Amino acid sequence: MQLDPQSGWVEGIQHCPSPNFNARPAGEVSLLVIHNISLPPGQFGTGKVQQFFSNQLVADEHPYFAGICSLTVSAHFLIERDGAVIQFVSCADRAWHAGVSRFGARENCNDFSLGIELEGTDELPYTDAQYGALHNLIGKLRRAYPAISPERIVGHSDIAPGRKTDPGAAFDWPRLRAALKESTQ
Repeated sequence: MQLDPQSGWVEGIQHCPSPNFNARPAGEVSLLVIHNISLPPGQFGTGKVQQFFSNQLVADEHPYFAGICSLTVSAHFLIERDGAVIQFVSCADRAWHAGVSRFGARENCNDFSLGIELEGTDELPYTDAQYGALHNLIGKLRRAYPAISPERIVGHSDIAPGRKTDPGAAFDWPRLRAALKESTQ
C-alpha cells in the first residue's frame, strides 16, 4: 500500500471511484475522521456500501435502502471486516462523509478532512484485521499529510455530536492511540 501524492490514490488496494466528491476549497488535509457503516445495518460483506457510495443502491432490495438510496455520500476509504481497504475518493478531493460538522472553531470538516469508514456498528467489536489495516493506512496518510497529528484523528461523533455516534462505543480508541504512539517511537 503506497499513497501517490500526485493523484491522491493509494496504490495496492481496490479502487471503487465514487461520483460523490468535489474539489477541496484550499487543498488542505489536516483532519482524519473515523466512521462506521454496514448495509443493511448490522450485515457485513454485502457489497452494498460500495453500491451506496456509487449511487447504485437499489431502493427495493431492503426496507432500509428506500430511506437512503437518494443520498449522495462517500468516504475516502472503507476498511472491511477482513481488513481489505477500498478507496472511493482521491485524498486530494473532498469526499462527502462528515455532513454538518465542526472541529474546534472550524465548520464543514469535509473541506479539510479524510474519511475512513470501518465496516461495523457502534455496538459490535471491530476485528483485529480492521485495526491492523487502519493503523497501516493512518501511517501512510500521516506521512503524506503531517498536519494529521494524533489529536486530529477523531470519530464522526466528535465532529457531529448529538447527530452522529460512530464509530461507537465498540471502537477501541486506546488501542489505536497506543499503536500510533508505538509507531512514532
